[in-house]
Amino acid sequence: MKKHRIYAMSFASVYPHYVAKAEKKGRTKAEVDEIIVWLTGYTQKGLEAQLKQETTFEDFFAQAPKMNPARALIKGVVCGVRVEEIDEPLMQEIRYLDKLVDELAKGKAMEKVLRA
Repeated sequence: MKKHRIYAMSFASVYPHYVAKAEKKGRTKAEVDEIIVWLTGYTQKGLEAQLKQETTFEDFFAQAPKMNPARALIKGVVCGVRVEEIDEPLMQEIRYLDKLVDELAKGKAMEKVLRA
């Protein structure tokens, strides 16, 4: 099976787009970082190191210290696909992150975004 192109892309190349999407709607880079830390278990320093190393999406999620078990509560549609129905585990992790950033940009309270 051919891998998706995004798996080989550097996380650092997409990260500014997550931040820009949030900031365009009045949210902050710190809130985007909080979402990523919540989802992956990286510390802020760990996240910054991954960005500096230009780690691929595949490695970024493979090296994540502890994926948050509450991510299974993330439901909804991203790019026309229901995130809870994605079979490919890595693609589902990527889409979970996309969905969280979407919710942040749509003005959802951080407690709801983080499934608190």
